[in-house]
Amino acid sequence: MEIREFPKKDGDLFRQAAALLEECFPHAYSGELARQQMELCVEEGRVSLMAWEEGRLLGFVGAMPQYGVTAWELHPLAVTAARRGEGIGAALVAALEREVAARGCLTLYLGTDDEFFQTSLSQGDLFEDTFEKIQNIRNLARHPYEFYQKQGFQIVGVLPDANGPGKPDIWMAKRVAPRDNSRSVAGQDKPPSCVPQGRVPPQKPGGDK
Repeated sequence: MEIREFPKKDGDLFRQAAALLEECFPHAYSGELARQQMELCVEEGRVSLMAWEEGRLLGFVGAMPQYGVTAWELHPLAVTAARRGEGIGAALVAALEREVAARGCLTLYLGTDDEFFQTSLSQGDLFEDTFEKIQNIRNLARHPYEFYQKQGFQIVGVLPDANGPGKPDIWMAKRVAPRDNSRSVAGQDKPPSCVPQGRVPPQKPGGDK
């Protein structure tokens, strides 16, 4: 198996990748939607990597820069069902981490939806005792958050009811490069005068999911 950059102009691989999206996320991508998502994945400025073996696409992973280039969103990650459990997803994520770190990324993050009541976070109101519920999360039906935890990601928050009542989006993140604390000196980084004190909005809104 080889991991390499996804070629932007290979029609056969593009079709294989769109079919893989449909296989892995049939509720979200089918037909034209899968093709459109692949077009987004290979846009200029994004990173797309694939796992390749003997002319066959086994999996791929993508990421897009957010907040300038210091935080990148991982999306999507797809591995063919016949080859899961062989470390392909882990290898893709590790390669992606190296690639985005080389481009200035400090934090790699992702949203992993709980649309099918696969975790304990789907039970009850997440606006109540939010962080206690995150700390005590349980995997009820093979939700992929545990896969990402094994890759070093941690849950940093949730978006309650993002996909409907009791269907949160689980936000996870990982530091992929050392943080330069010299830029954290109080007063060194100041928001523009037209922006209220507090969080400075990212240069680009949140990515597609």
